[in-house]
Amino acid sequence: MQYIVNDEWLLDRLHDEDIRIIDCRFPMSTGTDGRQLFLKDHIPGAVYCDLEVDLSRNVSTHGGRHPIPSKKSLETLFGRLGIEKTTKVVIYDDQGGAMAARLWFLLRYAGHTKAFILNGGYSVWKSAGLPISDEHTEVKETKFVGNFQNDIIVDMEEVQRAIIDDNTILIDSREEKRYKGIHEPLDPIAGHIPSAVNYFWKDLLDETGKWKSDEEIKARFAQLPKEKSYIVYCGSGVTACPNILALIESGYKNVKLYGGSWSDWCSYKDNEIEK
Repeated sequence: MQYIVNDEWLLDRLHDEDIRIIDCRFPMSTGTDGRQLFLKDHIPGAVYCDLEVDLSRNVSTHGGRHPIPSKKSLETLFGRLGIEKTTKVVIYDDQGGAMAARLWFLLRYAGHTKAFILNGGYSVWKSAGLPISDEHTEVKETKFVGNFQNDIIVDMEEVQRAIIDDNTILIDSREEKRYKGIHEPLDPIAGHIPSAVNYFWKDLLDETGKWKSDEEIKARFAQLPKEKSYIVYCGSGVTACPNILALIESGYKNVKLYGGSWSDWCSYKDNEIEK
């Protein structure tokens, strides 16, 4: 896969000047502080990005639980991280690539396409006996100027139009029981957006937590016509991103994120909900 790299690939380039390594660990379900995990140990040269501090903006009535940051704040963040046009950004987490894919998508939104996800994440790297560190890395800040791809993020009104558009397919990336409205642990209302089909993002991973092969991922989406447009969502716009990456890797050209996702959709009392 073009955007998924393995441990050996990173190890060979660990000290290259054009590599920026970013740790995005954010274990939502355990309440553990990802930054504290990072300070304890991380891949040498890595810097930390927090999902809620760096990769989301402040929550309001609408916009979802992890609203997309403003363009200005993303440019400031990427500049602070020392990312330039030629920088290869390697991102990892310990959440199956979900948080890493969120940053990968935001970089893509800002026009930076040289971003990659470390397959298997930090635990796989560490358990393989590869180098780790607790040292702080000083990053030379740059001025990042985005070339924002505005059409790859959609809002609630665009999703409303997509529901009745035969050329657009909505993909719900949550687990089946949330999609069906059987169980909703995070948002006040259960169910899914009308007409959406369910492709749980974790089905991209094998039993070891690594991404499946190109062939397996392409087979997973085989029933989806490539000439259609796709809007992908999840609970808050985070775990939709692995599905977006996988669709793009599989040759789908018109793939967008519903930034606010289900947590935004269900914040409007007049929006229709299916179970």
